[in-house]
This record gives sequence, C-alpha cells and structure tokens, in this order.
Amino acid sequence: MNTPQFNWPARPAAVVLDLGNVVLDVDFRRAFSAWSASSGVPEERFFSRWSMDEPYQRHETGDLNFADYISHLSDLFEVRMSMQAWRRGWNAIFVDLFPAVMPLLTKLQTQLPVYAFTNTNPTHEAAWRRGYPGLRVFRQIFVSSRIGHRKPDVSAYQLVARRIGLAPEHIWFLDDNRDNVLGATAAGMQAFRIRSEADVVMILHRLLEDRRTLD
Repeated sequence: MNTPQFNWPARPAAVVLDLGNVVLDVDFRRAFSAWSASSGVPEERFFSRWSMDEPYQRHETGDLNFADYISHLSDLFEVRMSMQAWRRGWNAIFVDLFPAVMPLLTKLQTQLPVYAFTNTNPTHEAAWRRGYPGLRVFRQIFVSSRIGHRKPDVSAYQLVARRIGLAPEHIWFLDDNRDNVLGATAAGMQAFRIRSEADVVMILHRLLEDRRTLD
C-alpha cells in the first residue's frame, strides 16, 4: 500500500484527532457478529440493513437515547433481543488502541495541546472510557452527543475551536472519514485524511521532529 504524501502546513498550536480508526481500532462487523450469535439471525441481515441513518445521527447528537435507538434497530432488522444482548453487541466494535500511535501521542502532549473529537453516543463513550484508560492522554475529548454537534457539520468544528481557544487555522485535524475532513477544511482547520495507522504515525513524527512555533 502506498503511503500518501501530505502537504505540510505551518506547525499548529493544537492537534485534534478523531478516535475511531485513527487512535482506536473500530470494526462494526463485530457488532453484527455478536447480534447474530445472540439472535440466531444471519449476520448478513445486520450487515446489509444497517447504516448511519437519521436515527443513528440523532443518537450521536444526544437527541435519541439508547433504548429508542435500539427500538429502531429492532424494527429495522426484524429482531427481538434483550437490551443486554443489544448493548453487548453494540460495544463489541472496539478492538484496541493502535499500538504505534499511543507512545507518540504521549510524547507529543508534552509539546502541544492534544485533543480528540469523536462522533459517538453515551453507551460507546462509557465503553471506551472504561476500557481504554490510555485515552487520558488527551487534554479533552469532545464528544458529539455531549456538545450536540456532529461532524461533518462546520458548526461542530467551530465549536471545538472556540472551546480550545484557538482560531481554526491554527489547529491540525486528523480523521479517517473524507466528509469529516472536508467539513474541518471548510471550518478553516488544516485537515488530514487518515487511511491507516501508518498515516497517523507519519504525522505525529512530523510534529515531534518539527518544533517550530507559529509566527
């Protein structure tokens, strides 16, 4: 696989990273497998019908609670399970922190403010906060369901920049989702599309090697 060549802007005053597939390996297929095992329904039904639809997005902005979202999924998949089984599958998506990324973040946070901004819901937030204490490396994690704004809405990045206390152009933003990168760019951030753990490692090494400050 070819590693992309990034155009390096001026050194930022802060760095913001997405969590899923940038810092934390996430695989939604694991949820479908778990639900299949619990329900006896073929995994393909979950895979083929699930999408980041309007209820999913409302769940990530805090406008739809977990029970109501699961009610939607139950109707969508035509499956009835206990809430415990739904929750167990829902939280099965997390694999592990990327091992090459975490030591670099630990070093970088001594030189630059390092934040995260993730589209997620309270159930997933509780799972990764409990399961991955290494995420405490971030000065703050901005969670869509807490701030009421979701990527790729430009207003979401603007809110994050205001809370950090910087103009967007002084922030580097890393995300694996193309639309999220475009949204960050539209908000004025210096955004990088992440396609692999190696991309994150390359960018963090660049920041660790380049100690120039903004003029």
